[in-house]
Amino acid sequence: MKAVIDQLNRVMRMIPAWSIYVCGLSYAAWLLWLGISNQLGADPVEALEHALGEAGLYVMIAGLSVTPLRRYLGLNLMKFRRALGLTCFFFIAMHLLVWAILDVQQLSAVLADLTKRPYIMVGMAGFLLMVPLAITSNNMSVRRLGANWRSLHKLTYLAAILGGAHYLMLVKGIQVKPIFIMFVIVSLLGVRYVTSRTSRPSRI
Repeated sequence: MKAVIDQLNRVMRMIPAWSIYVCGLSYAAWLLWLGISNQLGADPVEALEHALGEAGLYVMIAGLSVTPLRRYLGLNLMKFRRALGLTCFFFIAMHLLVWAILDVQQLSAVLADLTKRPYIMVGMAGFLLMVPLAITSNNMSVRRLGANWRSLHKLTYLAAILGGAHYLMLVKGIQVKPIFIMFVIVSLLGVRYVTSRTSRPSRI
């Protein structure tokens, strides 16, 4: 197992972090092309909106997995974490824009949905939490904020919970995919919590 992980780490060192951005932009462009060419089914706007939102959740899960993978398996993907976070924000922002501009289309209707539909309020709260995280995902912000930067970026955990809850509330009835995604998010956050508790020095 260790030999496999070492080999994977060597491969990961050769892959640049910017490849995450390329993959994210390429997937979004492909989805847009499918929509433009009427290959997303009877309701292409809704299909595009949901595909972008799901992609954001998948990338968020990948970002949350980086630390547990390094701690428990020795797989070091730390250099990709910032790119994963920004790519996640990109997908969620695109998801929001498709909903507001292509789906709802009217500002008054957007504002009405934001105040009347709980799942939209939850999703918007998660997105707003991600805005300062995206803005400060650069080396200059890390230097200027110092220890406060790490505290600020703990908002990622709450944003992940809200994102999973938004998806869970959005679907009708009991569906496996949103339940599974929420389970994965909660499990990853639980692992991080247990890890942080056990790694603290004893005060006794």
